[in-house]
Amino acid sequence: QVQLVESGGGLVQTGGSLRLSCAASGRAIRTLTMGWFRQAPGKERESVAVVHWSAGSPYYADSVKGRFTISRDNAKNTVYLQMNYLKPEDTAVYYCAANVLGSIAATTNEYDYWGQGTQVTVSS
Repeated sequence: QVQLVESGGGLVQTGGSLRLSCAASGRAIRTLTMGWFRQAPGKERESVAVVHWSAGSPYYADSVKGRFTISRDNAKNTVYLQMNYLKPEDTAVYYCAANVLGSIAATTNEYDYWGQGTQVTVSS
């Protein structure tokens, strides 16, 4: 069983930055494809950034390319999402998820484990 705990959310002004962390336990993240997802009120959960278990080029949603960066620290068993130049439309609950040896193209339903989510609010 894998447990994921997100942290780092909060309230920030437009143009500001936040770094989200996802600490994993129960399994080494080097065997996990790790993704960050977000869900805004009234909208479906969407993939934001994904890093494959074997590394390689991450996936980013078009809406965050050039502004967000996903990274992983295998020694700390933690995945990060650095978010720069934040916009009000980035406001959402952000979730970390893990897919055991999964594809970088895995759909939301294919992820095996989810964190509890952390709120990100960007004020205009």
